[in-house]
Amino acid sequence: MTGSARRHLVLLVSVAGAMIVALDGTVLLMAQPGLRRDLGASAAQLQWTSTGYLIAVAGLLVVAGRLGDRYGHRLSLFLGVLGFGAASAGVALASTAGWVIAFRVAQGVSGALFQPATLALLRQAYPADRLGTPIAVRTGAVALAAAGGPVLGGVLVAHLGWRAVFWINVPIALVIAVLALAVRPRPPVRTGSRRLDLVGAALLAAALTALVHALAAVPAGGWTAPPTALGLAAAAALTALFVRHERRTEHPVVPRAVARSVPVTASMALLLVTTAGLFGALFTMTFRLQDVLRLDPLAGGLRVLPLTVLMVLGAPVAAVALRRYGPRRTAVTGTALVVLGIAVLSRPGAAGSWPVMAAACAVLGAGFAAVMVTATGTVVGDAPPGDAGTVGGLKQTAVNVGPALGIAVATGAGELSAPTTPSALPLLAAVAALGVLPGSLLPGRPAARAEEARPRAATG
Repeated sequence: MTGSARRHLVLLVSVAGAMIVALDGTVLLMAQPGLRRDLGASAAQLQWTSTGYLIAVAGLLVVAGRLGDRYGHRLSLFLGVLGFGAASAGVALASTAGWVIAFRVAQGVSGALFQPATLALLRQAYPADRLGTPIAVRTGAVALAAAGGPVLGGVLVAHLGWRAVFWINVPIALVIAVLALAVRPRPPVRTGSRRLDLVGAALLAAALTALVHALAAVPAGGWTAPPTALGLAAAAALTALFVRHERRTEHPVVPRAVARSVPVTASMALLLVTTAGLFGALFTMTFRLQDVLRLDPLAGGLRVLPLTVLMVLGAPVAAVALRRYGPRRTAVTGTALVVLGIAVLSRPGAAGSWPVMAAACAVLGAGFAAVMVTATGTVVGDAPPGDAGTVGGLKQTAVNVGPALGIAVATGAGELSAPTTPSALPLLAAVAALGVLPGSLLPGRPAARAEEARPRAATG
């Protein structure tokens, strides 16, 4: 297999692995009403079909990426995607809501195993200065899958029932597993120890689990409820213990070169706050469209369709901008567009005006595409190939925790109790605006020019 064919195969596997996760997250929304009726699930059980998955995947992503760095990302992808398909079949065959929750947690564990691998394999296949285009393709594909999920889910539920939403994952997972076996990545140069510090891994997983669980409790009880306060306090304490342990241990879970990398940490902070702002705004607008304007889910979905269209179209444009203007300018511009889109949505009557809503969503989509392509390309490109799985896990963690934070901010601002007022949107715009700071810390020059400058600096 030629080098070009190998890279195209890796890109195909990476895109397919990312899309199956994006599809699963959105088609689930269409399956939940039927699942509740068929299995007699309570509201709390229904919530845990999503929360259980999110806690499992967020808590284990970094550890799974570290395991991939040690044992190989092709193996992580193969085992993870097979587990994801098997867990999906388990959900489809479940006879009680409890079994659904258990298999959803298993899906989360499997998803955590293979998601970092989809990015790490790209890092091994492409030079750092050529990652922009494959990451743009991946970003556009994820946006398309997320947007198409409700449509596909609606068709499957209407004609075959809610269980079909999970059965569809099984053949897709098998195809990805077969493709994973065909991938032959070049082994990266190993730097440092490949040992996994079990104490550090347990502390990190516990801290992330406590954080996500606390954020998931905000919609029901608010920020001051005991479960939320205790969860946030536990997350803070566990994080402090983890940081202290990482500084002292000989084999940290997050390699010191990664932890000290300004581009990596800045990119993750940027992804966290922009995904919080975007998904919090979408959560807010969904309730306003359906509860205030009385639009059905399909009509409401069409109102936000420009966001998906501009994400798909904007991703390759963002890759070009990244090469021409560098990460810093592209990221700051993308963040400004996200803030502008949310600010327009916060105007009174914006949801009721189709042109205003379409324009705001288009700006949001274009801005978020720029942020995603820039931050992902910077995170993956700056990572040493031998630590690409760990860095991919960190990136996916930020993308998974961000939406939970955004929804917590929206509900904490009283959005569900007072959906006629845009109280949450200015706050969410402020959260997204925080991304300007980490964005300004990204490299100023395009990667290719920076690489060219190093030999000249060294010789002259």
